[in-house]
Amino acid sequence: MALFTNDAQSLGSYYCLIRRKFKRRRKKRSERKGAAGARLLAGQNKPDAMDVDEEENMSSSSTDVKENRNLDNVSCKDGMGVGDQLPNGSGHGSRKRPLEEGNNGHTHSKFRAKKRKKTPGPVLPKNALMQLNEIKPGLQYKLLSQTGPVHAPVFVMTVEVNGQMFEGMGPTKKKAKLNAAEKALRSFVQFPNASEAHLAMGRTLTVNTDFTSDQADFPDMLFNGFETPAAPEESFYVGSNGTNSLGEYPLPTPPGSNLVQAPLPPSTAFSSPSTGKNPVMILNELRPGLKYDFVSESGESHAKNFVMSVTVDSQTFEGSGRNKKLAKARAAQAALSALFNMQLDQTPSRQPIPREGLQLHLPQVLADAVSRLVVDKFSELTDNFTSPHARRKVLAGVVMTTGTDVKEAQVICVSTGTKCINGEYMSDRGLALNDCHAEIIARRSLIRYLYTQLEFFLSNIKEDHHKSIFVPCDKGGYRLKDNVQFHLYISTSPCGDARIFSPHEAGVEDQGDRHPNRKARGQLRTKIESGEGTIPVRSSNTIQTWDGVLQGERLLTMSCSDKIARWNVVGIQGSLMSYFTEPIYFSSIILGSLYHADHLSRAMYQRIADIEDLPQQFTLNRPLLSGISNAEARQPGKAPNFSVNWTVGDQALEVINATTGKDDMGRPSRLCKHALYSRWVRLHTKLSSILRIKVPKPSSYHEAKQAAMEYHSAKKALIKAFHKAGLGAWVKKPIEQDQFTLSS
Repeated sequence: MALFTNDAQSLGSYYCLIRRKFKRRRKKRSERKGAAGARLLAGQNKPDAMDVDEEENMSSSSTDVKENRNLDNVSCKDGMGVGDQLPNGSGHGSRKRPLEEGNNGHTHSKFRAKKRKKTPGPVLPKNALMQLNEIKPGLQYKLLSQTGPVHAPVFVMTVEVNGQMFEGMGPTKKKAKLNAAEKALRSFVQFPNASEAHLAMGRTLTVNTDFTSDQADFPDMLFNGFETPAAPEESFYVGSNGTNSLGEYPLPTPPGSNLVQAPLPPSTAFSSPSTGKNPVMILNELRPGLKYDFVSESGESHAKNFVMSVTVDSQTFEGSGRNKKLAKARAAQAALSALFNMQLDQTPSRQPIPREGLQLHLPQVLADAVSRLVVDKFSELTDNFTSPHARRKVLAGVVMTTGTDVKEAQVICVSTGTKCINGEYMSDRGLALNDCHAEIIARRSLIRYLYTQLEFFLSNIKEDHHKSIFVPCDKGGYRLKDNVQFHLYISTSPCGDARIFSPHEAGVEDQGDRHPNRKARGQLRTKIESGEGTIPVRSSNTIQTWDGVLQGERLLTMSCSDKIARWNVVGIQGSLMSYFTEPIYFSSIILGSLYHADHLSRAMYQRIADIEDLPQQFTLNRPLLSGISNAEARQPGKAPNFSVNWTVGDQALEVINATTGKDDMGRPSRLCKHALYSRWVRLHTKLSSILRIKVPKPSSYHEAKQAAMEYHSAKKALIKAFHKAGLGAWVKKPIEQDQFTLSS
């Protein structure tokens, strides 16, 4: 019993000794931590400058760690105040690492605080995305589409550079953006078309109008004769003093100065994209402290349009774009164009082709204004695009100007449509519309407006006569008042020859037109019945018959490009209106998208530049051709089967079924041949004394048309010019559809 008591006492003494030893160790450890924390607070600016002695003080032996594994909570309580301030965050239950052998009692080298040294290496090359961002800062990439299965998607990203859209595809959005940037960069080092390449090399070439000949073996020749104007006065350039060096700016030209068509400029006329300065930056250098104001927001949900304005030298300039940033840049560009005659980063294929005698001296300002007026009117007529009849693929309209101020312009008509009548619905009484394409309907609406203006002369009140846009001629008939001009807007290039090109592959034609289908450039084309698109006409004359079409033969209608080319020769007034007025021509044709100066000018007039034997007062009209600053986006999907039209004075839109050429109730359109012929007969009866064409009253619609001899002579000269150039034969409708009378 005594032995047990002695053993118990000795064991108790042993435990007391161990506890005292642990307390002493904890006290020393707390003191060391307090000293280390004080040193850390004193040298916060250099937390990494811990020497080896401090590291030894903060380390402990492996025996200490093993002994204190179950005393972590006590250690945490003792050192909480300091542990929270340690740079490595140890304090809340963190254990010290055991010492390794062979380090003289120090911690392992990989746990020692070290300063990282940057190893010098080769500079990594910049990818296309980085390079493009340096050249053109602030570009916006947009997701166009995502296709493919979930495990292998294909993304298509787009970016707009210098008014051109570039698309890139890839398995990820990042790679698609990189692909789009690469294509945009390639456009900087390639000329978009043959004409620009030759202009940059300072060559002035004679144009070979026989574009069907194969000259691809001669790189110094201009293969597409219609890509470069024949004479300097038809240059694609608007007078520009801009140079590659944007550090020196040209002197401002007087506001209101007329458009000067400069001769073909040398390569210095191209502004260098490498400067990286957008119009806002350049204008800010010239006129610091300008303020840009938000004007309006309009457009359909998928194609918003913002308008911003800036006032420079007491003149206000507006710009539109799909976002406010782009609208600001366009407003700045308008100011630079007007005040400093600067055109930035605009290739010849994107520049307007001016027209002689155009009163409005800034083609791009005119084009943007006409576009905005037509779109705004269509928005008003469709309750801000909420009406079911706001669906469309092509929008067209005619705007009339009566002076040099665009603000006085008036929208005459608006129309949509992309289809033609089905052959079985043809009318032999002139009650159906054969062609419901938007630009064709717009021209018929304009003719209806001209009849309204002529009807002012039926009044016996002289004041009513002054309301008309016509004035009497000395030799009979009427003519437009001075400064009255009509401008045709189409939301995309007209179907046919003007649209047969690849908008994103223009760089392929740098060495001349080597396209395998170049022999079809300029060829006459016909629309497809009840469908979209066009096909070339046959080499031989195609005669359409009424019974053949009813039996199932496809009804052929000439393309819009070919019809507009015809209007540039015979006029937009038509054969019946020729009884009353001189030929009337469009002053400008403005496209909302797919504008290419070379292809559009070829389709509109260049391919028939050799036309001969035109009657007096008829000529080959060369209107201003221009795109708009804020090009419309492509709208994939099926086109609606209806067409709408509105003319100034109408209360609402008229909706026509394009397949039948009538409305859904089967009623004829207010634009059909029968309706217009009725108005013509009334005018012919009342104004017979001052007609330009004096013939007995015709008995039928066909007879009335044929009596306009000069008009048909001009039309024959046009058909002959197409045939002589090897572009095919004009296809006519069955004659039976015009052999009707008002009583039939």
